[in-house]
Amino acid sequence: MSDAGVREAIVHVEREIALLLRRSRAMSARLSRELHPDLDGSAYGLLVLLEDAGPLRASDLVARLGLDKSTVSRQIGSLVDLGLVTREPDPADGRAQVLRTSAEGAARLSRIRDARRARWEADLADWPVEDVAVLGDLLGRLNRLGEARDADVVADAGEGASRR
Repeated sequence: MSDAGVREAIVHVEREIALLLRRSRAMSARLSRELHPDLDGSAYGLLVLLEDAGPLRASDLVARLGLDKSTVSRQIGSLVDLGLVTREPDPADGRAQVLRTSAEGAARLSRIRDARRARWEADLADWPVEDVAVLGDLLGRLNRLGEARDADVVADAGEGASRR
């Protein structure tokens, strides 16, 4: 493929991913409102991460989600106030707290995930299963690239801080 062909393909991928991300943000906002009408758009992703990763400190959520500390703190407060998340002493450090999805939070999240999965199944119903599998594989490859890049950025930031 020529340099122009590569550039054109990359521009196409970038546009499609930008559209996917815009739609994803809109979907996250809608799913957060399904959890509770007063929740901000980032609350859904935060609750999903807590449910999938298990108990985490707030600082872990900040690092994994790439959100501002104040945003995460505000969302945690809302989720705790609504009974969707609990705070517990960190078994590794009694001075710290870990956050865990409550039974109510897990139940609501399960209902929303089931509905979201049903929407994806309906949207992709006309696709050959092979295409769906290839899409999953390619998205997985893309996500692994992003995870590796994020890990490099964190490592570089840590090295810079240790040199000061």
